[in-house]
Amino acid sequence: MTLTSDLREPTAGAVARPARSPWFAVAAVGLGIFALVTSEFLPASLLPGIASDMNVTEGVAGQAVTATAIMGAITAPTIAILVPRLDRRRLLALLLALAVVSDALVALAPWYPLLLVGRLIIGVAIAGFWAMALAVVGQLVPGHKLGRAMTVVNLGVSLATVTAVPLGTYLGDAWGWRPVFWLAGGMAVVALIMLLAWLPPVAASGAPPLRALLDTARGRTMILGMVAILLVAGGHFAAFTYIRPAAERVPDITSSSLALLLTIFGIAAFVGTMLAGPLADRRLRLGVLVAPVLIGSAVTVFALQSGSYGAVAAAVGVWGLAFGGLPTLVLTWVARVEPNRLEPAGSLATAMFQVAIAVGAAVGGVLVDAFDVQVALVVAGIAAIAGGALFTSARRF
Repeated sequence: MTLTSDLREPTAGAVARPARSPWFAVAAVGLGIFALVTSEFLPASLLPGIASDMNVTEGVAGQAVTATAIMGAITAPTIAILVPRLDRRRLLALLLALAVVSDALVALAPWYPLLLVGRLIIGVAIAGFWAMALAVVGQLVPGHKLGRAMTVVNLGVSLATVTAVPLGTYLGDAWGWRPVFWLAGGMAVVALIMLLAWLPPVAASGAPPLRALLDTARGRTMILGMVAILLVAGGHFAAFTYIRPAAERVPDITSSSLALLLTIFGIAAFVGTMLAGPLADRRLRLGVLVAPVLIGSAVTVFALQSGSYGAVAAAVGVWGLAFGGLPTLVLTWVARVEPNRLEPAGSLATAMFQVAIAVGAAVGGVLVDAFDVQVALVVAGIAAIAGGALFTSARRF
């Protein structure tokens, strides 16, 4: 069977295996994630230019990121309900096409409200793609290789984290912010072509999506897991959002040494992603405890060791290493807990990650304003460690 010759819908829960290795299909999903996450992160590096052209403040321009997260939190748990029977290959292709539309709309937007519409569309694309990724990959590879497969997918996140902001900053200064979004749209087109070439048809789960979502959400273990995601990811984003003011407490820190800290974080996150797959497949219970504990401990050390750049750099490296592995570990945990409900379980996990982004940044901001950045980071670290304890308290995985 080829990717194009069989036009019939596959039966529920089935995947039409291509002649080539399924790892090409997994890589196509990872490439799609890379294109989408790159588009998500770009505004952070282009805010001054966007604000100037749109005649708004940088704070208002920054709401383009918030809009994406909010739309993602709405989309993730509802995408399977809206398209319960659509072949998942077609759905992922449609979501990448939406990303192309979003990037083009942002690049062309003459005023800020239209730009926000474009960012809402990318929120739908990112969350929908993420929500389906676990279920799709789960049908492509055997269960004992799911951790490694999710590592390939999550490499897209790590690469986007390392490259999107610095590349966006450099190209934005050289070309202006609008051409950067055109470039992002071109990347999404390439990802779409690769997805259509490499990913075989993948059927929907076959279960009634609303009932499956509600049944999954009511499970005690999943409830613990969702709270754990909120604590760990929320703690991370509460701290990472304010990494710059926290780092600026280090004596004599410069813009170049601050950039080095972010580079250390990005490289460490990439390494963490690579290590997480084998750990998820072999020692998952250990992984979902160690990663949050390392995140929390590193954030706390970062908060309390402001007098030494070396200690701060080491803490940031450990932080990045642990956080880089977190998505693979968490999604593998979700798959172990709900192996027969991958779509609703993946949707709930994706939605909670989006909520954690918004809540973490908001709570961190409140703590920074009410106390100081050191208090915010310590609270964030405690939250992450508590989340790790919750993950391991579940018996069924």
